[in-house]
Amino acid sequence: MTTPRVSFEFFPPQTLDASFRLWETVQALAPLNPSFVSVTYGAGGTTRQLTHEAVTTIGANYGLNVAAHLTCVDAAKTDTLAIADSYAAAGVTEIVALRGDAPKGTQRFRPHPEGFASSVELIEALADTGDFNIRVGAYPEPHPDAADTAADVAWLKRKIDAGATSAITQFFFEAETFFRFRDACEKAGIDAPIIPGILPIQSWAGAKRFAARCGTNVPQWVEEAFAAAERDGREQLLATAIATELCDDLIRGGVDDLHFYTLNRPALTRDICHALGVVPEVSLQRVA
Repeated sequence: MTTPRVSFEFFPPQTLDASFRLWETVQALAPLNPSFVSVTYGAGGTTRQLTHEAVTTIGANYGLNVAAHLTCVDAAKTDTLAIADSYAAAGVTEIVALRGDAPKGTQRFRPHPEGFASSVELIEALADTGDFNIRVGAYPEPHPDAADTAADVAWLKRKIDAGATSAITQFFFEAETFFRFRDACEKAGIDAPIIPGILPIQSWAGAKRFAARCGTNVPQWVEEAFAAAERDGREQLLATAIATELCDDLIRGGVDDLHFYTLNRPALTRDICHALGVVPEVSLQRVA
């Protein structure tokens, strides 16, 4: 089996304890030599400064290629582009450009009166700067706001045509879900790399909430497996096995890159990577 390239998503800390957890996560996963890491951006700019601090600190202290998330939510175009300019000034060359989720307490995304109306508009503006490699999101199962997968594929093509160079998918539970989406994208003329997003299941209840929020289908066999594992206290073992098998199926199907949603908890992601042959580089020192 080919050893994949890996990348990791982190989120910015909002408390002291969360800050310690982020840096522990980065320290644990940095030795796996990720091709890049990304840092999320809270709805409505709620973590704007925290995201900037995390992005610049990770880049400076760990030498990692850091992609900063940037959204269209609750911000004027000038403010959003000022944030992008600050990243460029700090040496950040990667952006994950997203429309963003609706702020808490609201049901649907509504553009700021002076803001970008969509991720496509944001991507076009970022591409015009010439400062960034732009990554975008992709949905192998219908986005809650999309009519069907065909609509998601068409929207992804618009984002690639606007200047994005690669896409990272929402998480899913079965490799065939990704392969069907990849085939549909190829038929639509999308030739940019599409990286599958992998969610190591830290909490089954939490994973189901995420799935419901983003339109990810939960297969019955996964539901039954976790119900049995919870009775036996084997949730972490099952989570590792399910994610490792999913990744193995993807690699055998021609996937070269995997993106892990770490939730700032490194153990499961690290164990899965090790099982796939992604291990730290060890430098042997001569003993006198």
